[in-house]
Amino acid sequence: MLASSLLVVVCAIAATAWLAVRTTTNAARDQQGQVLADDTMIYRTLMAYAASHSDWRDAEPVVRDLARRTGRHITVTPQDTREPVVSGSVRSTLTPGRAFAALDPLHTDPLLSQRAEGGGIDPAALGPYALGTSDRQRLDRAADAVATCLTGADVPFERAVTPSGRPLISLLHDVLLKEQIEGAEQQKYRAKRAEDCGLPVLDTPTAGEGDALTALNDVVNACLRRQKLPAVHLGLDFTPATAAQGTLTHAARNCVDVGRREQLAPYVAPSALLYVSDDSGSEAAPFDLSPANTLRILVVTAVVLLLAAFVTVVTGIHLVRPLRALTRAAQDHDEPQPPVPVARHDEIGRLTKAFNELSEHRARTERQRKVMVSDIAHELRTPLSTIRSALEATQDGVIEADQHLTASLLEEVLLLQHVIDDLQDLAAADAGTLRLYSEPVLADAVLRHVASAHRAAAESAGVTLVVHDPGELDLWADPLRLRQVVGNLVSNAVRHTPPGGRVTLQAREEDATVVVEVTDTGSGIAEEDLPLVFDRFWRAEKSRNRKTGGSGLGLSIARRLTEAHGGVLSAAGAPGRGATFTIRLPRCERQLTQDVNDHDTR
Repeated sequence: MLASSLLVVVCAIAATAWLAVRTTTNAARDQQGQVLADDTMIYRTLMAYAASHSDWRDAEPVVRDLARRTGRHITVTPQDTREPVVSGSVRSTLTPGRAFAALDPLHTDPLLSQRAEGGGIDPAALGPYALGTSDRQRLDRAADAVATCLTGADVPFERAVTPSGRPLISLLHDVLLKEQIEGAEQQKYRAKRAEDCGLPVLDTPTAGEGDALTALNDVVNACLRRQKLPAVHLGLDFTPATAAQGTLTHAARNCVDVGRREQLAPYVAPSALLYVSDDSGSEAAPFDLSPANTLRILVVTAVVLLLAAFVTVVTGIHLVRPLRALTRAAQDHDEPQPPVPVARHDEIGRLTKAFNELSEHRARTERQRKVMVSDIAHELRTPLSTIRSALEATQDGVIEADQHLTASLLEEVLLLQHVIDDLQDLAAADAGTLRLYSEPVLADAVLRHVASAHRAAAESAGVTLVVHDPGELDLWADPLRLRQVVGNLVSNAVRHTPPGGRVTLQAREEDATVVVEVTDTGSGIAEEDLPLVFDRFWRAEKSRNRKTGGSGLGLSIARRLTEAHGGVLSAAGAPGRGATFTIRLPRCERQLTQDVNDHDTR
């Protein structure tokens, strides 16, 4: 229970914490990403405005719309002063803190504006290169004609529009054509097709673009002359217009950038600083779980707790159910209960198994007690009834008190005395007060004495007693008790051996012990009855016939007396094959040595 409870608690806490952290982390990451995306969008929108306007006077509506959509406070100030040029906020106007970025179309931040050209000039800063409506329409019609021609000539191309609105057609590589025509031949073929379709017309500057390029070339070439560099002629892409001029060097590229900035400066808004913050003045938006994320965390926590509660209840029921079954079985004293099912192998399973064994032992003991009381009553009632009947008959003068009557009554009294002595021996053995007077004993003498004592009863039953001479085999035992043990075994064997059978007594030495065996050719013992033959008042035959049943105490007394000698008594046999009772006792030498040592110790 402790391990299960700890496991449930640990798993529930760990799962809840992991899911909460994961959900919170994802929510924070999403919100931070959204904040960054909003700030980048603000920067690019205002940069586009600065590139297309010469001042910030009309930027107020744009800034307020951005503040409304993003929930951010936006302020634009000149670089040389902190006075806001334009400001927008959802709730209030705040003093800007640290600048988020500089708004300068001629010097863009490459991390925030991926469209910036070489030199960091925003492509939206067109200045004198902005096309008028008539020029844009004319170029669109020319681009349509070129595209139609190239399509008819099976020349692949790609069409786009520059920030100034000029259509742009770029030829693509044809895979099949590339396999047939290689190198310069391919270039000539492509150029010829493009020239036939009028593609160079689209690269021709308009009047306004031509004037602007002329002014730019003058400024650039003046810069190059000061550095003693060759003059260049720039095209609409601000690179050398002819291949003979090659690519621009680093110094020439600087001159082009400087010239372009001088040319575009009157057309773009002055450089300014952009401040973006929340309404509390923090530059980064505060982390605040959205209702959806809050609900997700609450749902996950509730599911985990419900799962933990379910597992706890199931585990508790699983643990308590067998305990309740054991309690019911233990409380019902009147009716016999079937064994409690053992469905597990833990402590409760072992307890259930032990309880079943205890209940079985208790039931068996109770049955034996009832049988023992009944047997004792029967064993005592028969001779007492005989004695009472004879005495009443004598008192009434029905029979005469002669020698024969006296002998009969004496026999019944001796029988009563035998039963009482047997019970007293068992009680003394159980209490540990049975006294033995051990001495060296010859096994052969014990066997022959017992055979002589039971020979008359054996002959009366038609059974032959056979004793095998063990030779000079001695052991350490109480001779009277040992004869009692062997006598009980012989008496039991004679009772269960039919006429014409045989009972054999023999002894031998085996591993420093003396083995005494009593073997009969009687009815034998069933395998399931072997563990019960030494129980008190147990009989293989349940009849009350003394001739076959006996008192039921002889084998129990034999085992307890054998154990008191430090030996072992066992039984073996099979139905119809007779039975063998084996006594194992220590040899005389070992007992003498032990007795001497015990005497020296005392």
